[in-house]
Amino acid sequence: MTDTLALPTASASIPLSFDHEEVVAVTGRRSGLSMIAAVHSTKLGPALGGCRVWTYPAWEDALADALRLSRGMTSKNALAGLALGGGKSVIQLPEGVALMGDLRRDAFLDLGDLVESLGGSYRTAEDVGTSSADMAVIAERTSHVVGLPTETGGHGDPAEYTARGVYAGLRETLRRSTGTASVDGRRIIIAGLGQVGSRLALRLASEGATLTVTDVNPAREQFAIELGASWVSPADAHRVEGDLFVPAGVGGMLSPRVIDELRVAAVCGPANNQLASETGGSQLAARGILYAPDYLVNAGGVIRLGTGDDSDELVLARIDAIEQTLARVFDEAESEGVTTVEAADRLVAERLGTSLVE
Repeated sequence: MTDTLALPTASASIPLSFDHEEVVAVTGRRSGLSMIAAVHSTKLGPALGGCRVWTYPAWEDALADALRLSRGMTSKNALAGLALGGGKSVIQLPEGVALMGDLRRDAFLDLGDLVESLGGSYRTAEDVGTSSADMAVIAERTSHVVGLPTETGGHGDPAEYTARGVYAGLRETLRRSTGTASVDGRRIIIAGLGQVGSRLALRLASEGATLTVTDVNPAREQFAIELGASWVSPADAHRVEGDLFVPAGVGGMLSPRVIDELRVAAVCGPANNQLASETGGSQLAARGILYAPDYLVNAGGVIRLGTGDDSDELVLARIDAIEQTLARVFDEAESEGVTTVEAADRLVAERLGTSLVE
């Protein structure tokens, strides 16, 4: 994978300080796969965060990802105003192994056992590499799972809600960086055409945006053609000149080199953990690139899954309010002379009634 869309090597980025409440690593007794559940915080309520399936280079990389993602979920859920803490689970796939058939079922039964062993402190859901059908398998072993198939009474795939929230954040980001929230005529680059990125691309194209898109799967070029968008290789997407760059793949897209080569006024997108380095927010600010923190703008899915049986009308109103929360972050960053990441983290700390430990 390329530097633009690849998950960074994480073994060197395991935090030196440990601020998680609980981290459990097991080898699934059925699947034989390594899996980790990380509970960062239950201060606001049970931890909620999805299960990610990924081919990590080493076990340490899976651990680092679980720690980073679960901590991000604490921030995401807090900024979304949910009575939920932050957690995450990951399943490590060996190189060359496809999670299919009996192995897939066994893996999610094993994960269900792991989630159940935490006694309700962590609820899992979909993430990269998982689906609502997988959540149904997990539900055979634990009730602490959300995002079940709609035919069983669940909310199904939350990608539509995530995309809506990113769109709300994107409007405010454009308003601040260009003077208008309209996407008509704006040059927008989307790096990643998965469930969320493709939905966002469809909406932006329908509203007149000039799109350049990419994905690590070359077959997605056909989608770009049908959309009327320009296609570039993943390695070149961040070098395209435009108004807005949208990271919509896996984490770590915004490495120091990528940030240095960006040719846009702003960044706003759904990918988790976009900043490969802790100094990424400062580097973007130094280049005059407005950054919308990912854990704020990509909260639409978790808002849908975390609000239980609330009506769609109420849920959509909460998701659309991401635009106002982001406006507050931009205002505070400007008035206090801090990065947008620092401003967002201050709001998280305010909600938690404490400071986040780095």
